[in-house]
This record gives sequence, C-alpha cells and structure tokens, in this order.
Amino acid sequence: MNENVFSKWKTGLTRTRKTTFGRIANMLGASEIDADTWDELEALFIQADMGLETTEEIIEALKRIQQQQGLTRTDELRASIKTELIARLDVPPPINFDAQPSVILVVGVNGSGKTTTMAKLGQRFQQQGKKVIFGAADTFRAAAIEQLQIWGERLNIPVIAGQSEGDQGAVAFDTIQAAIARKADIAMIDTAGRLHTRFNLMEELKKVKRVVTKALPGAPHAVWLVMDANTGQNALHQARAFKDTVDVTGVILAKLDSSARGGMAFAIQRELGLPIFFAGLGEKAEDLAPFDPEAFVEGILADF
Repeated sequence: MNENVFSKWKTGLTRTRKTTFGRIANMLGASEIDADTWDELEALFIQADMGLETTEEIIEALKRIQQQQGLTRTDELRASIKTELIARLDVPPPINFDAQPSVILVVGVNGSGKTTTMAKLGQRFQQQGKKVIFGAADTFRAAAIEQLQIWGERLNIPVIAGQSEGDQGAVAFDTIQAAIARKADIAMIDTAGRLHTRFNLMEELKKVKRVVTKALPGAPHAVWLVMDANTGQNALHQARAFKDTVDVTGVILAKLDSSARGGMAFAIQRELGLPIFFAGLGEKAEDLAPFDPEAFVEGILADF
C-alpha cells in the first residue's frame, strides 16, 4: 500500500482507533482465550458501532478459526481479526459516467456535510478534466444555496439556483437543461436534507427524482447518500428511508476524521448493501478519499 495513502487513513481514523479499536488492541495480550474473551470482544465491536449482525458474524468466524488452528492465546487472534474485518468491506465499483451529462443526485439529512462534500466531489471531477455544473435544489435552506454558490465561485463551477423555499424540482430541471446546453460532463444536484420522519419531504425528494428522469431519460445516473460518521448506528435508520425513497446507489461517509464511530462502515455494508465510494478524512478537498477497505482496516487497527 502506498505510504502516503496509508498515512492519510491512519491520521483520519485516529479518533476511531483510539476510542474503540485501540481498546480491542489492549485486550489482545498474551492471556488465555476463554468465554470472557468472546464476551469482551463482542461488547467492544458493538461499542465501535459495527452493528449487532456484523459483530455476531465476526465472533462466530473467529471461534471457528480458533478451533481449526488450535489457538490458545488472545494475541494469536490479531491477524484473524484484521482478515475478517477486511473481508466484510467491499471495494467500491469503478465510477464510470458514460452519459453526457451524467446526473448525480446528492441526498442526506441537514448537517451531514452534504453541500461541502458535493463541492469536494466537484473539485475532484474537475481535476479529472470533467466539466461540472452544480444545482442548488436544497431550496429549504437559504444557507445551503449560498454555501454552494460560494463554492461555485471558488472552484469556477456554475451554480443553478432558484428562490429560497422555491420548487426543488424546477431547480433540478433547470440544472439539467443548463448542463445539456453547456455540454457539461457532470451535473450534481444538491437536495433538501430534511429528516426521514417528515413524510411529505421524502415525497418531495421522490418528485425531484421524477423531474430529473423526465428532463433526461436515464437520469439520475447515481444517487449518493452523504452520511455523517458521527451519528453512528442512528444514521442507518435515515439511510434506509433514503434508500427506499430514491434508490440510493452509493454512500459517502463524511466527517470520518472527527468521529469515533468509524465502525459504522461495516454496518453500512452489512445492512444497506451499498458501496461506500468516498470517505471524508479531513477538511481539505483532497481529504475526500476514495474508499479503500484495506487502508480503512489498517487505519483503525494501526495500534495492533
């Protein structure tokens, strides 16, 4: 693994490593493996926000390995834990946008880091030689429109915006029309991030998606859900609602560097069955890193 890549993940995952996975490292001394070992490991995995199902699967797998290999001491479990964790994270599929323009709907609750993440993605695509356009369809928050416009000016990316509290669908439609007219490669549309419990607002999101499909058959080509890593397991309820409403195709795990709950990546894979495309490992645009299962696990277990 590239040393710079590993260093970035190791730094970005410091809080997760120190808070939860570091405690797992501490318990894996040279003591005998017994019933307490499994109970303690299970409790630590759950505290790491890995989810009950993932935790139970890993514990069962480790018990089988212990029996097959005749392991007797807890420190002999280290390599197996690393292997089992990596096995439970998928390498995301390559991002290929063949349509022109390719339309990405960006969804997520308010405060998840949605708008900032979108700006970082825009910069990444721009650096890959793509012509990008933003749509500020989060019309419920004037601050979100303004924030995206500031980013647009900074990155020299055009922003299509409507009136505050205006029709989200109209902004989405106008964005696609502008993308076609300007021959943009990628149109990214920011959407209103209301809580999933607000039924009418999830219906509004469905409407935006319908408008996008009508404006450009085959669109949206991707629906990416931005999840705040600080919310841990709570975010999964929100994620399921978004997945059911607008057929989310992938996840971006934001604010991983400020969270102690990085274990939720395992729960996302296990319970949502969605690829994690990017992870936020810091403030800068280049800190939005393509998700790398091996680098992630090496980062949370660097103290092993």
